[in-house]
Amino acid sequence: MEEPVLKSTQSEEDNQGSLQINVTANVGLIPIENASITISFTGEPDSAIETLTTDSSGQTESVTLKTPPLQYSLTPNSPMPYSEYTLTVSAPGYEPVIVSGVEVLPDVTAVQNIEMTPTEMSEDEEEIIAIPDHTLYGDYPPKIPEDEIKPMDESGEIVLSRVVIPEYVIVHDGVPNDSTAPNYYVRYRDYIKNVVSSEIYATWPESAIYANTLAIMSFTLNRVYTEW
Repeated sequence: MEEPVLKSTQSEEDNQGSLQINVTANVGLIPIENASITISFTGEPDSAIETLTTDSSGQTESVTLKTPPLQYSLTPNSPMPYSEYTLTVSAPGYEPVIVSGVEVLPDVTAVQNIEMTPTEMSEDEEEIIAIPDHTLYGDYPPKIPEDEIKPMDESGEIVLSRVVIPEYVIVHDGVPNDSTAPNYYVRYRDYIKNVVSSEIYATWPESAIYANTLAIMSFTLNRVYTEW
């Protein structure tokens, strides 16, 4: 006797998430009104499924898009739990921007911020940004191992007198011993937000999101406090 095949009670049409887009100038972060945004499936650039226009605040309305089933993002070793979309953005007086790999999960709203460069400040025809796979789904090298107890007698090390919440953190875009890799100043709030969205899924239970956010904040502030 054959075993019964378990099927999802939801149809493909039931699996949907939302996407809202904010468009600003990268100089002064001025909202860009009447920017045109075409949404297509990543890997199928000619498959335009939505066209949006930003309002006076540089924002689009929230649009509903197809996604995989919710249980994919709640179960380890599942297929890709999100859909990937490509955004093609154009606005008068600004260089076009193409963002591929925008991730949309079911039952939640993804917010994609896009900065555009004024044409007089750029020689490029367009800017292309490719968002890599989510860290829970993609194939990434393991974290560089660290000693649990750090040496305290190295020259140049500063331990702050108290724990502070910085306005900015410095992000080194490379391995620690690569002095040629650039450093970027990122607002602390934006850094935490971006790390959280890269390391966990927004579909997780609220308590799990709080716990992971606190762990990320603790790790970051330890780096700031010890300047290790």
